[in-house]
Amino acid sequence: MDEVAVIIPAKDEADRIAVTVKAARELPGAGLVVVVDDGSSDGTGAAARQAGARVVRHSRNRGKGAAMETGAEAVRLLDEDGGRPRHLLFLDADLAETAGEAAPLVTPVVDGTADMTIAVFSATVKLGGHGFVVRLSRDGIRRATGWAATQPLNGQRCLTRAAFEAARPLAAGFGVETALTIDLLRKGFRVTEVEVPLAHRATGTDWRAQVHRARQFRDVARALAVREPVVAGQIARVRGRRS
Repeated sequence: MDEVAVIIPAKDEADRIAVTVKAARELPGAGLVVVVDDGSSDGTGAAARQAGARVVRHSRNRGKGAAMETGAEAVRLLDEDGGRPRHLLFLDADLAETAGEAAPLVTPVVDGTADMTIAVFSATVKLGGHGFVVRLSRDGIRRATGWAATQPLNGQRCLTRAAFEAARPLAAGFGVETALTIDLLRKGFRVTEVEVPLAHRATGTDWRAQVHRARQFRDVARALAVREPVVAGQIARVRGRRS
């Protein structure tokens, strides 16, 4: 039964996107795979299309949150003639063949026992200093909702359409996962974690990786600042000392 649409935000993932798409297409109930090419400078879009995905392209990089919204809107338009809206399964572009192991994320949503599932990777990869951003997100979610997330930045999530719409507009960039969790829990939606044997490319330690983590930290801090007045005040004081 065609109950789930897979949405894959992607930027410069030409080397892995085709394998990820092919694996995602084999997931039970996944009748549609949409790749949002978020301003790639390589052949990501072409590779995804050749692998069988519907591709939507941003002419410039707009960030993960915007790519998720674009993908969900594409699914909505395709669902208009199909009656019941599909659930939305978000996967990272670099999962490669492990994307085929994402089915446990879908089951609680389809069964009606959860409104959003969040993946917990059963295989741990070396994160190269990524932990300080994870702590920022985890601590912020706990303060805002009382819920302790195991892997708060994990982008592998399945949502009902109703839950997704309730969380819009999504937070910008890499703050999207933290904000999604806080906003849905505060609105009474059921959020649960599911262990899955997925794996993506580990973050390195070179300067590009450091820039990436700095952007993550910035985006998560901004998402929390909107939702936590105390955090907003702390950020304002830091900015004041720097000026």
